Amino acid sequence: MARLAERSKPFLVSDYCKGCGRCIASCTKNCFTLGTEINPATGLFPISMDLQKCNGCGLCIDACPEPFGLCPDGEQSAFDAVDPVLLGGIRPFDAPIPERRPDVIVDVPEREPLVVKGTYAVALGALFAGCRHVYGYPITPSTEGAELMARTLPKLDGIFIQAVSEVAAVNIMYGAGGAGKRCMSFTSSPGFSLMQEGISYLIGAEVPAVFVDIMRGGPGLGNIGPEQSDIKLICRGLGHGNTHAIVLAPATPQEMLDLSMLAFDLAFKYRNPVVLAADGYLGQMTGKVRLPNHMIEPGIPEWAVSGDRSHRGNLICSIDLTETDLELHNEHLNRKYSRMFESEQRSDLFQCEDAEVLLVACNTPAQLAKGAVQELRAQGLKVGLFRPITLWPFPIDSLVATLPSVKRLVIVEASSGQLEDELRLAVSHAGVSLPATTHVRRMGGILPSQDEIVAHVVWLDAHVTDLEEAH
Repeated sequence: MARLAERSKPFLVSDYCKGCGRCIASCTKNCFTLGTEINPATGLFPISMDLQKCNGCGLCIDACPEPFGLCPDGEQSAFDAVDPVLLGGIRPFDAPIPERRPDVIVDVPEREPLVVKGTYAVALGALFAGCRHVYGYPITPSTEGAELMARTLPKLDGIFIQAVSEVAAVNIMYGAGGAGKRCMSFTSSPGFSLMQEGISYLIGAEVPAVFVDIMRGGPGLGNIGPEQSDIKLICRGLGHGNTHAIVLAPATPQEMLDLSMLAFDLAFKYRNPVVLAADGYLGQMTGKVRLPNHMIEPGIPEWAVSGDRSHRGNLICSIDLTETDLELHNEHLNRKYSRMFESEQRSDLFQCEDAEVLLVACNTPAQLAKGAVQELRAQGLKVGLFRPITLWPFPIDSLVATLPSVKRLVIVEASSGQLEDELRLAVSHAGVSLPATTHVRRMGGILPSQDEIVAHVVWLDAHVTDLEEAH
């Protein structure tokens, strides 16, 4: 009688085992039990085996849902780590030291001023800054900027993609920014909310990008009226984790252009997203804009993953599975945030030298507050305007310098106190005290009017003694 061939017993590749227990149910010899020790590589509990009674029937291998979980004895060598050189041969060349191709500044002939709306001004600034990659999804009141880019970029060998959603748009930006390209997106409050996870990835991977958020009324879908509804989201949100980005707050169409160009410079200087935050009124308002006298022809930074030989050794990634590595990366980000805080505070002061009442406002409300300052000065009241141009980092240094003569602070904003919260947090970190502080606020798409601001300051002046005693 012929002897039966010896059947192979199973062996376990624990990294593929999820501990489902199907092998336990299939085995008639009770060779398997649920595992009690965690596999640190997977975080799961592989099964345990005792093969003394195993007859090599193979039922456990057939039952295993993982193609490489349980395998026949004798195939262990297939799972041994092998030097890639032995598999594919020596690579034709190693990755060289990455090459940086610097930006080129191109002079532009002087042109007559244009009269354009704010979103167009941002688009023009981006084009002059060398942006040729725009990705987004239409949402009022920001859409016109994207529409202008969609018409213009194909003529400049650029790319505009209307993504299927804001979530898709921000992830396309991850790819373009990682390749060292100057890219941007136009959006508005609900759309910006959808981009938060992707922005966290961009910050974690240190990928530059510019986001133009034309803020509208909220919460929820709200309406399309102008509001400063996203200040807390932009300054204290930006997705999960240890995230910050420089936030620029223009107040005129000219600043929409100028700060758009600055945004790209800062994004690449710090390898970090930058947000340009404007209210819906400013995005739609027209104004005179002077074009810059130069434009940027972008190069390729040394860290880019651009697909060429010089940069083949680079890596863009936001994942650190080891806790100590992730902590070190966060410490690196914190040092970068500190450099931003020290170097990038920006503000504009109007008649603050002797101001006893200091208005604080940004975006369109700052224009209304400026008109109120002029009207109140005509009445003999010493009023000034402090306008933060960066909402993060908040320009606390210049604010503190104005406070010695200030008796009362009035914060003017089109939100429920989001600007005031940023100011108070910055003041608290600086360890200084504020004078008596009040506010003029409107919400829901309504801007505070010049008359409201004037009336509030006049009322304060009439009740100054009572307020100082209360403070």
